[in-house]
Amino acid sequence: YNCLIEIPKNTKPKMEVATKEEANPIAQDVKKGKLRDYHGPIFWNYGMLPQTWEDPNVVHKETNCAGDNDPVDVVEIGSEALASGTVEPVKVLGVLAMIDDGELDWKIIGIRASDKLAPELNDISCVEAKCPGVISGIREWFRWYKTPDGKPLNAFGYGEKALDKKMALEVIEETHDAWKKLREGKTDRGKLWTGN
Repeated sequence: YNCLIEIPKNTKPKMEVATKEEANPIAQDVKKGKLRDYHGPIFWNYGMLPQTWEDPNVVHKETNCAGDNDPVDVVEIGSEALASGTVEPVKVLGVLAMIDDGELDWKIIGIRASDKLAPELNDISCVEAKCPGVISGIREWFRWYKTPDGKPLNAFGYGEKALDKKMALEVIEETHDAWKKLREGKTDRGKLWTGN
């Protein structure tokens, strides 16, 4: 799977694919007329999987939450900072089911296929064994990152577990199917720019 990096590791500007703008450029998020930064740097590369979409019209049976109307996010745990706009093949390792303000916001955990550690990581259990603390670090960073703005803590479905590669691949397949329906006009796109 190809991951589009939006935010390089150890940076603060909240960059993202602008899903409502023509051609979906990567732009710094704006809130109340001001450019958004994270309260502190994110410790991993952060991006998205093109051709995926978390459908806000579909309620997930396990979490009882609808999708967040965005592509699926990827937390890339490799050793190098990757520039914004970089497209890199990633090995999918697992997924967290983050619940943000009542919306399901999947976080795929992956590693750049060419990273020196990639051959040793094949599933989420490998991440815990070879990179202790990374999964809990990701979970806690995303739990707390909005609190400096007065927002509540984010929650996680599935008992807060990082789910395995098999589940992550199911999430990717489901959200890719949702994206195809969106592109084909079978789902109302609202204000999203889909190129058609």
